[in-house]
Amino acid sequence: MTVRQILLRKRRGVYAIGPEATVLEALKRLAEHDVGALLVMEGDRLLGIFSERDYARKLVLLGRFSKDTRVEEVMTREVITVGPDADLAEAMRLMTEHRVRHLPVVEGGKVVGVISIGDAVKAIISEQEILIEELSRYVSENR
Repeated sequence: MTVRQILLRKRRGVYAIGPEATVLEALKRLAEHDVGALLVMEGDRLLGIFSERDYARKLVLLGRFSKDTRVEEVMTREVITVGPDADLAEAMRLMTEHRVRHLPVVEGGKVVGVISIGDAVKAIISEQEILIEELSRYVSENR
């Protein structure tokens, strides 16, 4: 299974916020879309990613206030990305190796989606269910 196939199953847009927005605005958007991270974008340009982890570690622990802090001050700037033609194993390797839960998918220099660790796990479970069904059918037909 490829990253592109996972994106096609999701049918969700890319949730993003501008770098000048406050952390409070970003938190509201996370809650509104029930997601754990937002891309930080200026037009089509990916500048960073803001996640619940950024909030907890860079704001709460430092005693800063979400209404007074801009997203660009606490976002993760070094974003790990993946191409849509990468396979699921490569995407999971990147997430594990870099200890991230969200991977922006970039094609031709443009963001085309985001996959999460949850999306990857769902895809693996789905593939395993299909394999189990096929093996069960094979066994019952060859008895």
